Amino acid sequence: MSLPQGTETSATGRPARCYIGLGSNMGDSRAVIAEALKRLGELPGVALDAVAPLYRTAPVGYTDQDYFINTVAEISATLTPRQLLAGLQQIENDLGRVRVIRWGPRTVDLDILLYGEQIITEPDLLVPHPRMARRAFVMVPLADLNPGLVVDGEKARALARRLAEEQEIARC
Repeated sequence: MSLPQGTETSATGRPARCYIGLGSNMGDSRAVIAEALKRLGELPGVALDAVAPLYRTAPVGYTDQDYFINTVAEISATLTPRQLLAGLQQIENDLGRVRVIRWGPRTVDLDILLYGEQIITEPDLLVPHPRMARRAFVMVPLADLNPGLVVDGEKARALARRLAEEQEIARC
């Protein structure tokens, strides 16, 4: 597989382990998530390594909307974080994502949760995702994939358990 122009790999020259959050609450959300995962795995410079189970979750922020279907994918990426973000946004656009209300209904939402061990603070790209440690719909599937991962000083499994007790989430 050839990589896009300007592609960079991690400092070791190996792909970075990344986690991508996926959510949908418009249309056939399961089918949309499945298509987004397929397209994610087809991005040049991306290998889809694992996908957590699907979860049905209550909306956060703007609550006057349908429940979401959420999951997390683990990928290996040789793309730069900015290139990965561009690929995710293209998938969202191709699947009909329209941004009208912040945290509002959406056909699909793809977020970079973690990109290796990088910390990125750019106006439109914050990694690790700044709110992931407060959201069961992120931490529960993330803990399914990597229970020992440390997020905000706490193991993912413990953090996921605590959040699942506080927020509405159910495995599909």
